[in-house]
Amino acid sequence: MWYCFNYDTTLIEAVKQLPGIRWSATQKSWYQQFAQFHLEEALEKLKKVAAINYSACKQATPTNSPGTRQAHKASIVKYPHRESTDLPMGFLEKLAQKRYSPNTIKTYTAYFKDFQHHFQDRDLTQLTKEDINAYLLHLIEEKNISSSQQNQRINSIKFYYEKVLGRPTEYFTIDRPRKEKILPDVLSKEEIGAMMRSTTNIKHKCIIALIYSCGLRRSELIGLKLSDLDSKRLLIKIRQAKGKKDRYVQLTERALAMLRRYYREEKPSIWLFEGVPTKPYSTSSVSNIVKAAAQKAGIKKRVYPHILRHSYATHHLEQGTDLRYIQEWMGHASSKTTEIYTHVSKTDFNKFKNPMDDIDFEDT
Repeated sequence: MWYCFNYDTTLIEAVKQLPGIRWSATQKSWYQQFAQFHLEEALEKLKKVAAINYSACKQATPTNSPGTRQAHKASIVKYPHRESTDLPMGFLEKLAQKRYSPNTIKTYTAYFKDFQHHFQDRDLTQLTKEDINAYLLHLIEEKNISSSQQNQRINSIKFYYEKVLGRPTEYFTIDRPRKEKILPDVLSKEEIGAMMRSTTNIKHKCIIALIYSCGLRRSELIGLKLSDLDSKRLLIKIRQAKGKKDRYVQLTERALAMLRRYYREEKPSIWLFEGVPTKPYSTSSVSNIVKAAAQKAGIKKRVYPHILRHSYATHHLEQGTDLRYIQEWMGHASSKTTEIYTHVSKTDFNKFKNPMDDIDFEDT
């Protein structure tokens, strides 16, 4: 029996509670031997976090091979009510008028549909602060949502009451979670070099090189057009990035040489990286390229596109680049965001001698 769903830590933890569950690196799915599969048990363990589409299970027969993926396949659909829930009038229109990014629109609409579903028998305009705080507490305790997700859900709710209904900000105030202090993951220069060497496809090599050498977000990379590159001034213009701001980033000579080779071979027409002609590359393809490069390079830690951006900032800091420049190149609105890299830079650690080095002991 195969369990197929998009990456979700809550779902993964729930699925791992099933007997005999294992991960298939080739199929990118969790699976369970058919002899250990019990539909009622799976429904019971997963009911709090997802709904299961098990129509294929009904058609499967025990005579099929236990390892046959096509015969026994259940897809897990988290929040199935989102497909059938209509947003309040004006919600999507207001998001478009405010020029929210596609990712923000997707997040707000999904989370607000969850809110609507929870209060499906109530008039949303009559809900109190206590009602909504109770809803958030339910999500924290039952769904184990992160503080980041809690903030996004709060923002989607506030958007409805303040922007769509036009109510004043102070009318709707929800206690925010304490901000978690999470240090970013960082790769060494040697690890990034190993990723580059393990990648033979010139297009893939350019993608990794640009994310790292320019400190790009994934969305910024796939949004690049050929016209955004200034080879004479060695600059790339990032248009309407997070916060609707333009900025310039440095284009290195080595990256430019790779891009010229890539252009000769691939001949993109509009977007710098195209999945199909005249269409930008997908975000999932970028993630797969970075993960595959790390795997080939033998890197054991979890590697994802944004870790290259973190590494860019950290390595700049370690070589003495002023924090103000890094902030500008990263597109951070506040210096406080950039300052987090001071906590992962090894520069300060190298200034001091560890007292352990003065202790005489035998190595074991």
